[in-house]
Amino acid sequence: MYELFIAIRHLRSRRRQTILSILGIGLAVMILMVSQASMVGFTEELYKKTVDNMPHVTVEPKSDEDYIYLYRGLADDIREIKGVTGASPVLSGPATFAYKDTSRNVLMRGVLVKEHNTVLHTERDIIEGNFRDLEVTRRSVILGDSLSEKLDVKVGDTVDATFPEAKPTTLKVVGIYDSGTPHDKTLAYVPLSTAQHFFDNSNVVNSILVRVEDPDCAQPIADEIGAMGYQASSWMETNPEILQTLMIEGLSNFIILGMIIVIASFSMVSTLFMVVMEKTKEIGMLMAMGVPSRSILTIFLLESGIMGLIGPVVGVLAGILISLYLGDITMDIGEEAYGGVSTFPFVVRTKDAVMIVTFTFLLNLVAGIFPARRATRLDPVEAISSE
Repeated sequence: MYELFIAIRHLRSRRRQTILSILGIGLAVMILMVSQASMVGFTEELYKKTVDNMPHVTVEPKSDEDYIYLYRGLADDIREIKGVTGASPVLSGPATFAYKDTSRNVLMRGVLVKEHNTVLHTERDIIEGNFRDLEVTRRSVILGDSLSEKLDVKVGDTVDATFPEAKPTTLKVVGIYDSGTPHDKTLAYVPLSTAQHFFDNSNVVNSILVRVEDPDCAQPIADEIGAMGYQASSWMETNPEILQTLMIEGLSNFIILGMIIVIASFSMVSTLFMVVMEKTKEIGMLMAMGVPSRSILTIFLLESGIMGLIGPVVGVLAGILISLYLGDITMDIGEEAYGGVSTFPFVVRTKDAVMIVTFTFLLNLVAGIFPARRATRLDPVEAISSE
């Protein structure tokens, strides 16, 4: 294929400009690859800190009721829905915990240990004690690490729980958890029976927390539960800021880095224009020898394709190496920022690398059409006689 031979000769004749064009494209792709790896890592970490630590669907009482009364049967019905992996009836409400001279307002959440663990995997967050001790210890409580520090309590201590219109009780601390989220400062777990006694509402709950197999499919499941007559909201409805954060991050990343690649492509186009200008006489001679315009077009498109392929491949490989070297970055930005996300890992996905190489290659191929068409429109006589 003589077109490929000529294309390579053209690129080698302007070796410095060709290398600079390839490096320009490669640098843009490297930045894009590293940015994409950080964006994927940020998204996964945000999911772990937020979506993975919250119910995917929250079921509340019927519109004309304050509590869910037949909650055991309803929870069983929800578990039968395709895609649901767990359902946990809970009774939550405000309380004040006091230890010695320290007191804090908390959210007391009464749970059934086994059921709740299938929804929020709370057991994996326990750093002291055991989550299952809630089942075997009467009037027990598990606190977040931040809350335990504020109250200055440890496992084995007892706290006094009070609140207006509630029955005061004493709770023994049987565990401490660390979820890495703002909940650690306010949320306290107690047995469901203890919460029902404290709030003086036996055999009722005020919500059922549901976990689904695919969080992105939570809304249809919420709609199906809502058809039973109960109020059901997916995490997308209760926490829209998470979706907004992901959308804004992804859009800004796409726009900025897309512009970088477009700008880098101009270096490749300028190189092709220089080749056309320098090789005008050679192009005219080829035309005079009977080489069709289609072959001339093919030559310059091949040059565009070669640079548009080598550059992205080099850039992606460099981006992968940099991402693997960085591993992850940890910043002390507080638990409130980005839902408690403080570690930004770099996650390299094969599909991202393939997509970036393909997109950049096609963009450079399209960008090379204009100088290639200009070469085909040269007049052979004028091209040969040009200096």
